[in-house]
Amino acid sequence: MASTSNVRLDCASSEIAINDDSDGQIDLVGGPFAVIESDPGVFTSLTRKLGVKHLEIVEVYDIEPWAVDHLHPYGLVFCFRWRKDTHRPTDFKDPAAEHVWFANQLSDDACASQAILNILFNCSNVDIGTKLSEFKEYTREMSPKMKGLAISNSSMIRNAHNSLARPADIRGADNALATAILDAAKKEKEKTKRGSNPPPNKRAKTKKLPAKKPEEGDEETYHFIGYVPAYGKVWELDGLKSGPLEVGDVTATTEWMDVVRPALRTKMRKYGGGGDDGGHDIRFSLLAIVDDAYEKASDEWEYWRSERRQLERRLEEGWQKAVDPSLLSAAANVFDGGGGQKFAPDFASKRNDRDRHILNMDQDALRHAWEQCVSNAMKAKVAVEEEMTKARRDHTDHVKRTHDYEPFFIEYLKCLKDEGLLTGLLAKN
Repeated sequence: MASTSNVRLDCASSEIAINDDSDGQIDLVGGPFAVIESDPGVFTSLTRKLGVKHLEIVEVYDIEPWAVDHLHPYGLVFCFRWRKDTHRPTDFKDPAAEHVWFANQLSDDACASQAILNILFNCSNVDIGTKLSEFKEYTREMSPKMKGLAISNSSMIRNAHNSLARPADIRGADNALATAILDAAKKEKEKTKRGSNPPPNKRAKTKKLPAKKPEEGDEETYHFIGYVPAYGKVWELDGLKSGPLEVGDVTATTEWMDVVRPALRTKMRKYGGGGDDGGHDIRFSLLAIVDDAYEKASDEWEYWRSERRQLERRLEEGWQKAVDPSLLSAAANVFDGGGGQKFAPDFASKRNDRDRHILNMDQDALRHAWEQCVSNAMKAKVAVEEEMTKARRDHTDHVKRTHDYEPFFIEYLKCLKDEGLLTGLLAKN
């Protein structure tokens, strides 16, 4: 599956409302949601800014079991080039859907955040943090439209979302909002004027309006929907639909990914192409909400560091001469570092079980276990370092993306003008 990480999020639907919340203050002005990049690192940062713990969002390049099942996703986010779709009203009349937390999308450019929240609020075994937990509980009994309005009104959610946008896009969103308000006021004024001065009666003429042709420069609109298992079923959560759409039942003998795969294939066939290249112009991407890879790798490394200490306490004097020399040399560095932090709640119980087993090992088994421990620790440390490198890269991208370059360019052009160089440069072009 091709990545669409450079696709700009420009989502269908709109509504402007009063905004409230965060830090105990009321935000009566509010503001729009700005465009953000469709990138897994951006969405992971968004969840962390909202207080979600122990999760990250990754891109998935295939939906087959070998590509997805080992990730054990909590939910999927499907991004596609939006086209108007229709469903029968009966498609949404499912008694089980009443228990699903679902919000309609009422703000432009908030569809990715909306899809992620729709998924997270239906995952019972994830830590969404205090603020989102309170928000979920506060909106539990609301209708989908009111839940969507609550998201649009939440300063906490909007500020977290907009903190990941480019400054130019934030200004663009503010400008679009101002333009929409002025246009609405202008139309209302014209409507009032026509009502007070009705035109004279004229014989109506029937005239066929020409079909509206799409403009060549129309910007592509991308939309995000979520898939999540909840209450014994798999649900499609599309903020532009009236409610959750049931995908299928999850039984004791089926995995939820096996249920959602046919629905995803159908979506990919429907929205995947459409270009002049015979349908090979891929217009979608798939993201998965999964356990934090750094935390898993760090726990693995800490597990083997603890294993080494337990084994070396039991090994007899001179054991170093009986193990692999290359592993003995590697052990001098592979266990260095680490903060000792454990993330998994069952880390201690696993270590206790293993430590009891070590007490019953003979010396040969202890030496073999030590070699295996060093080998596994080397792999775990590499995984930790890779995740740290990825985090640094994502942070660098975030700084570049959110830095406001406009003041520099303005000042640079002023300096060129003051030095008499700007006119010459413009003349060359």
